[in-house]
Amino acid sequence: MSSSSIKEEMKAGTADVSSYVHDDDLLVVKHLKKYFPIKSSFFRMTIGNVKAVDDVSFSIKRGTTMGLVGESGCGKSTIGRTILRLQDKTAGEVYFNGVDIFSLSHEELRKMRPKIQIIFQDPYSSLSPRLPVGEIIGEAVREHGIVPEEEYDDYITRIMKACGLQEYHKQRYPHEFSGGQRQRICIARAIALNPEFVLCDEPVSALDVSIQAQIINLLKELQKEFGITYLFISHDLSVVQHISDTVGVMYLGSMAELAETDELFDEPLHPYTQALFSAIPIPDPDAKINRVILEGSIPSPANPPKGCKFHTRCSQCMEICKHECPEFREVKPGHFVACHLYDGK
Repeated sequence: MSSSSIKEEMKAGTADVSSYVHDDDLLVVKHLKKYFPIKSSFFRMTIGNVKAVDDVSFSIKRGTTMGLVGESGCGKSTIGRTILRLQDKTAGEVYFNGVDIFSLSHEELRKMRPKIQIIFQDPYSSLSPRLPVGEIIGEAVREHGIVPEEEYDDYITRIMKACGLQEYHKQRYPHEFSGGQRQRICIARAIALNPEFVLCDEPVSALDVSIQAQIINLLKELQKEFGITYLFISHDLSVVQHISDTVGVMYLGSMAELAETDELFDEPLHPYTQALFSAIPIPDPDAKINRVILEGSIPSPANPPKGCKFHTRCSQCMEICKHECPEFREVKPGHFVACHLYDGK
């Protein structure tokens, strides 16, 4: 399916993000939903659903990075795993290079797998303790026939060096490395398959701050060298600002705001985004911070509030917010927000 036909379909949807879709988009997500059933304890009947991802749409341009931020439990990782088809969807569509991922057969999906990779949050538990590093990085390379057998060893060496690892590390096991080195191994394992798209699921949250900077710089260097497209999931707003071209802000399974990084950080529109950004520490002891304190706790995704999901914690809540769900609309060029404060714009 061409990008132009995707645009036409998105124009017919309830959340109009069509103007954000371009011919150079690598990934397009349309009205994605992922619900987890709640079973009764006795008869095992479905009595409800946890709405982990609830009607989310966005797109990522080829060779760029989209950051995804939000509180724990808002559905960031669930979006990533559903996009990669590591779990099934409830509704919606995901297009990769114009192809609907969920329409692929098992064999077709297997052929596409090298092009869509993931870097997990915990670099230790995601590595097999029984395999040496060279085999961990090269196992999928051999399985998918990325390079001829006679070039295999040299290819793995080149990938390792590109990720800051040495050739003699091939014979060592994961427990012999530091946390930062293990994450480099995870990155090398993903990059070795020559992917077009890599999901980075909080890849630096388990690392020291100094090591975080090294890993972020490595990801940016690899993107420049190999033309990789990233979806970068994180809680750290400063990290997201540094690496991302666009940023999406999620709340309770839905997208609250989406814009280019500079635009979003300079002028956040959604009250939830403003509250998140007010919590970013400023390295100046004399600076005054207008901290926005959110009252109350996050509602349950199994029973979200009617109307705007954020209205129970919003200081700018209006009567319409309690009854009507705001449309995710473009209020400025390339700047989307789901909030009744901007219905007239």
